[in-house]
Amino acid sequence: MNSLNLAFLGDAVHTLFIRNKFVNNDLSAGSLHRLCSSYCKASAQSQALKKIEDILTEEEKEVVRKARNAKTHDAPKNSSLVDYKRATSFEALIGYLYLNKQNERLEEILNKTLENLT
Repeated sequence: MNSLNLAFLGDAVHTLFIRNKFVNNDLSAGSLHRLCSSYCKASAQSQALKKIEDILTEEEKEVVRKARNAKTHDAPKNSSLVDYKRATSFEALIGYLYLNKQNERLEEILNKTLENLT
């Protein structure tokens, strides 16, 4: 599958994961949205990728590399180009793991991105 399509799916999977983590907090819908958005924006996803780079397999590193180098037609609006490309790479990895039903690995990686944050 195309790297940008993997990123599209991975963004949804990541967002759902984050929302599931925080939905039981006693917050208003608006506060919940702001909290979750802070974890799902490009700069946060770029940082998430930094946290997991050391534990990626060669196959996962290749997915990340291909997504980072994918030609995008959209310019980042609220982030640097570097963060945008790294976020796209992170999302593609998440989409890849999800599509390949590597659920334990997906859970491991997503939980690792939250270490020391929650």
